[in-house]
Amino acid sequence: MSKLIEIRWHGRGGQGAVTAGKVLAEVALDNGRYFQAFPEYGPERMGAPIRAFTRISDEPIHLHCQIENPDVVVVLDPTLLGTVDVIEGLRKDGILLVNTSASPSEVRDELDFRTGRVFTVDASHIAIETLGREITNTPMLGALARATGLFDVASIVEQVRHRFGKSMKADLVEANVAAIRRAAEEVKEG
Repeated sequence: MSKLIEIRWHGRGGQGAVTAGKVLAEVALDNGRYFQAFPEYGPERMGAPIRAFTRISDEPIHLHCQIENPDVVVVLDPTLLGTVDVIEGLRKDGILLVNTSASPSEVRDELDFRTGRVFTVDASHIAIETLGREITNTPMLGALARATGLFDVASIVEQVRHRFGKSMKADLVEANVAAIRRAAEEVKEG
């Protein structure tokens, strides 16, 4: 991947897409890289489609705009595939990561995405089993680490423990860690 990596997150309000983007940015900072992380807010409410953005670079970032041609698109909610054009502007050699029980080839067919790389992981199932709720942001961070190689899973885990350790009970933090690690193992490419 190039020196500047642009990631667009698609989710629904309350699923943690904005938080995931911020956690990834903090991992970049911990690894000596530059970053930007910002949401696109409008009149959204809980459950409405939202977008968030993360830029990561080896050099200072001087762009101050939305990401129109992302290198990576992360979809936290599979119901968005039929309602939002999640691959709009995705670079031809880009990476698409989708939370779904469908295979990567099924996602390719559904979206008619013939270039780039497609990864899927059933983050909803993982979240329900490990967290007891369908909050898919942390499992998607684990899958993203594995799919892109931007950071190792240990860096994501360390940041999640640091960030959430102050505001969550220890058992819930460790459940998030388990979800990250499990998603990194279960992500599929096709």
